[in-house]
Order: sequence, then structure tokens, then C-alpha cells
Amino acid sequence: MAYATVEEVQARMTRELTEAEQSVCATLLDDAATMIDAFAPDAQESAKTWVSIRMVVRAIGDGDMSGVPIGASQGSMSGLGYSQSWTLQSGAAGELYFSRVEKKMLGIGNSIGSYSPIQELVPERETQ
Repeated sequence: MAYATVEEVQARMTRELTEAEQSVCATLLDDAATMIDAFAPDAQESAKTWVSIRMVVRAIGDGDMSGVPIGASQGSMSGLGYSQSWTLQSGAAGELYFSRVEKKMLGIGNSIGSYSPIQELVPERETQ
């Protein structure tokens, strides 16, 4: 079950989605919901909706940034050499992924801690 609608995604974009893109959008919204449920089942509904919309807009491409991929953290263009170069902060163009802000909204992400699977095999020391 998707947390957002195609219409909500359309409202965040600066261009109209084609019929084919609307169909893809609906599928991506279902995929985004599956990812969110797997990583953050207890997140607030409003956060799930917001993150779903952002993930799908990023995957489809808003078309507002003059050729700059959504999610690019660095980029360069050249003139007569016809060269472009982009660095994506995570994921890849057209792929569903959580950005750093989205992870925070969902309450997931980096946490400090560790677990040693062999710790259970080591006998505990008695403290005096």
C-alpha cells in the first residue's frame, strides 16, 4: 500500500507527468512504501508520505534543474568539449533510495554501537 498518490507527486513537480510516467509513478510509490515498511515500520504516517513523494520525484526526475540529476551533490559542465560530470550523494539516477534527511525523518540511519557475535562464547568475569 502506497503512502502517497500520483497526484501528490505531481503537485511537487514543476512539469506534467505523461501517462506512461503516471503508471511508473504509481509503481514506484508502491516500491517506496515497501522500502519504508522494511526500514521504518514505526515512522509517522506524515513522514512516510513526505519521504515517498521525495523518493519518487527524485527517481522520475523533476526536469527543473536544466539537466542536473536530482540528488547530485557535485557537478561540472564544459563548453565546446561537450562534457558533463555528476556525483550523486547516494543511490543512482532513477533509483529509489533514502537521502540523509529522509532517514532522519523516518528515524533510521547511522547509529553508534557494535555487536560481537563471539562475545557470547567468552565466559563473563566476576567482578569484586
